[in-house]
Amino acid sequence: MQTHTQPRRTIRLTRRGRIALIATGAVAAATAVAVPLLSTDEAEGPMSLVVPEGWRSSQVYKAVDKALALPAGTTKKSLGKARLKLPDDANGNPEGYLFPGTYPIDEKSTPASLLSYMVNTANKKFSGSTVTAGAERNAMNVYQTVTVASMVQAEAATKADMGKVARVIYNRLERGMPLQLDSTINYALNRTALRTSQSDTRLNSPYNTYQRMGLPPTPIANPGKDAMRAAVSPAQGDWLYFVTVKLGDTRFTADYLEHQRNVAKFDRNSRSATASH
Repeated sequence: MQTHTQPRRTIRLTRRGRIALIATGAVAAATAVAVPLLSTDEAEGPMSLVVPEGWRSSQVYKAVDKALALPAGTTKKSLGKARLKLPDDANGNPEGYLFPGTYPIDEKSTPASLLSYMVNTANKKFSGSTVTAGAERNAMNVYQTVTVASMVQAEAATKADMGKVARVIYNRLERGMPLQLDSTINYALNRTALRTSQSDTRLNSPYNTYQRMGLPPTPIANPGKDAMRAAVSPAQGDWLYFVTVKLGDTRFTADYLEHQRNVAKFDRNSRSATASH
């Protein structure tokens, strides 16, 4: 571990990518959630990189570039030489396996070493008997379970909702229904929009779960332990639909007409919020 004579800098990267990654030291909110990207601790000590739950691999690459003061794109370019220990199903794509956490940085740190640390951490978290048994119980392999967890991470408004969102996903898969998740389209378009248009649902992409059956080809984010736990042991219920009608109020139902009423309430709340601004 390197000993610094300068004050320690802890990279504080906002949860789930709600704030744009910008130049070191700057603070800017991309949405109403105003959390500083970077903060400085005056105590001496090592620097560390914090990877939040739900970040996409593209956000992690940019964070590593910033933390190591490398030209933009360096970390992504290093993937071919990183020799990450990914499952065969991943085809070399680490999405879903850059495990959220705090990673120390010293003078020997490289993009490859940091990415390997994250992937090795994920493999330890995902290789336990609880995960493998849960995956089998849900007729999945571990990589597919990580994919489910990534959608749970992106879709669930709260930790309490995660188990229900996972159950909706499994219920739809079992019934041969398309998942119809906005988060997968957002991933394809590299955005975090709250609304999905009719045009979006016609997107020609393997991540368009409105048109394509089954799971997307890869995870769509890097899930944390709570989302993974929900994917392994989902809540029990017959739900097929859900919508967050307002902050803190997500409605789950098996009845399509009830879901339509919930969506209408979401629309009314959205219009009211827009009119008040």
